[in-house]
Amino acid sequence: MNDVITCIICPIGCKIMVKKDRDKVEIVGGNKCKRGEVYAKDEALFPKRMITTSVLVEGGEWPLGSVKTSQPVPKEKIFKVLEEVKKIRIKAPVKSGDIIIRNVADTGADIIATRTVKATLNLK
Repeated sequence: MNDVITCIICPIGCKIMVKKDRDKVEIVGGNKCKRGEVYAKDEALFPKRMITTSVLVEGGEWPLGSVKTSQPVPKEKIFKVLEEVKKIRIKAPVKSGDIIIRNVADTGADIIATRTVKATLNLK
């Protein structure tokens, strides 16, 4: 089976043609460097993605806080990761870099805050 994978390693965006046969990948052409070849093989066999989303924040200056995975996760686990993130609520204050969920969906990746959300002051 032949596929075309657009390389994202550098701005060139090579269209790399790969021939996939079960767990083997052969580069047919299109890459301009070795890094693109490695990327295309990994993408054809084990596609992974970084996930960015938001979580509910209680008592914060913002109702949502942005988060991301600490590393790319297997593409087939994206929806499981998002299900776990959707279930949580965090309490302000939250600092950028705080770990919100460790080893989310058994991927080895953590969910990390990417924005600081200060706690609101309750003046009564």
